[in-house]
Amino acid sequence: MIIDATDLIMGRLAAVVAKKAILGEKIDILNCEKAVITGNRDNILAEYKKRFDLGRNPYKGPFFPRASDRLVRRAIRGMLPYKQEKGKKAYKEVMCYVGIPEQFKGQKLETVAAANVSKLKNYKYMEIGVLAKLLGSKR
Repeated sequence: MIIDATDLIMGRLAAVVAKKAILGEKIDILNCEKAVITGNRDNILAEYKKRFDLGRNPYKGPFFPRASDRLVRRAIRGMLPYKQEKGKKAYKEVMCYVGIPEQFKGQKLETVAAANVSKLKNYKYMEIGVLAKLLGSKR
């Protein structure tokens, strides 16, 4: 299954992807930088800065990603039992990409209708790509 993450809410997308991955489906998520996180921009940035600052020791961690594709993959990992065998297997079946790689050009992209940002009542959200840049991502 190939999912286009443009204008999809990250948490809802992650929940759907985690369920399908546990059932054994291989999932590729494209355009991760265009997925969104809902909420006030300042609150989102403060929360992610706090998480990122926990991993100040580069040898011990905890390690938290900066890149937009890794942020989405980390959210999916949080919805999987990744310490168990079935969770590890499911996590290996999920891959996230920035943009659309050459191998996926011309293929049919699916979307998750339940996770679309147009279903929000308020319009407070932030793109993952913008968050990644503010965290210091190079991509």
